[in-house]
Amino acid sequence: MSGNIQLLNDALATAKSENRAALIAYLPAGFPTVDGGIEAVKAVLESGADVVEVGLPHSDPVLDGPVIQTADDIALKAGLKIADVIRTVREAHAATGKPVLVMTYWNPIDRYGVERFTAELAEAGGAGCILPDLPVEESALWREHAAKHSLATVFVVAPSSRDERLAQITAVGSGFVYAASLMGVTGTRASVGEQAADLVRRTRVSTELPVCVGLGVSNAEQAAEVAGFADGVIVGSAFVKAMLDAEDTAAGLAAVRSLTAELAAGVRKRG
Repeated sequence: MSGNIQLLNDALATAKSENRAALIAYLPAGFPTVDGGIEAVKAVLESGADVVEVGLPHSDPVLDGPVIQTADDIALKAGLKIADVIRTVREAHAATGKPVLVMTYWNPIDRYGVERFTAELAEAGGAGCILPDLPVEESALWREHAAKHSLATVFVVAPSSRDERLAQITAVGSGFVYAASLMGVTGTRASVGEQAADLVRRTRVSTELPVCVGLGVSNAEQAAEVAGFADGVIVGSAFVKAMLDAEDTAAGLAAVRSLTAELAAGVRKRG
């Protein structure tokens, strides 16, 4: 069975045709439980997210902030397996018909087996994978198997990426380009927004792929700001925080639905 890269391409093209940015949500599998995580992913897709990234929790998530690390710890302590991540993808896609990707560090896939992982992800209806720590120079094996199973390979670029590096990365990616411009402790929100906008502009020089930005967006106003220069707005920590702050899963799901609706309105009000 082939994966759903075309569904992802279509979702991003639809957003563009509606003169808005796509809303891409991130939630880790297995948080607060496997079943609760599946319900959370379905909730964001049913409430206005165009695409969802299901995180494969990792014990050493070097690129994730403290909120996502907390959720990852909860999932891992409960014994989360890759099979649970695949099940999350399968059930979320089956319930909504929307594109579902997995975001994962390379090590778990390498241990699990590239062919096994790509085959199972495609069979579950997955649309692809975001691989933040896989250098493009070492990605040929992954890309071969991903292409065989019609899965997108989404690479991450950062403000530190030089123009020639952006060209190398975008030449071999598919689906979209993930522009990570996380808000640091220093620097105001305005300056970080300018940095992200500059990264999008530089990335577009070398690719026709949509460029989607992860920038620590947590409300409609920020979503509209990023939607003013990006093809997609990626939101993760705000959803996880909504679940963490809730007194129980039901309250968390209600908060996630409300936040999704707010953000979906935001990406339609481009700055």
